[in-house]
Amino acid sequence: YHPKERSPAGEYPTQAKEPDGLPIWTKSNRNVEGERIVLWHTFGVTHFPRVEDFPVMPVEMTGFTLKPDGFSSGNPAIDLPPEVNDKSKLAGDCCN
Repeated sequence: YHPKERSPAGEYPTQAKEPDGLPIWTKSNRNVEGERIVLWHTFGVTHFPRVEDFPVMPVEMTGFTLKPDGFSSGNPAIDLPPEVNDKSKLAGDCCN
């Protein structure tokens, strides 16, 4: 986190004389281990008017989901031992 790095495209993206924002900030290759991480969630809603929207638009929905990638070495919910089929050669005295 840096207080001057608030907008991913820079403070004035359409009026900047030099490039700014994420492409410039990531070039410094700063270490993030043990640091506070800032997440920018930017979205826009495009409304395509319909006859049903008149006289009052009922609703426009948007959302997002955060999903970790590489957070665990495996699925922590899978903690059961594998089931062994009784007919398998791994189940008993078969094929000795």
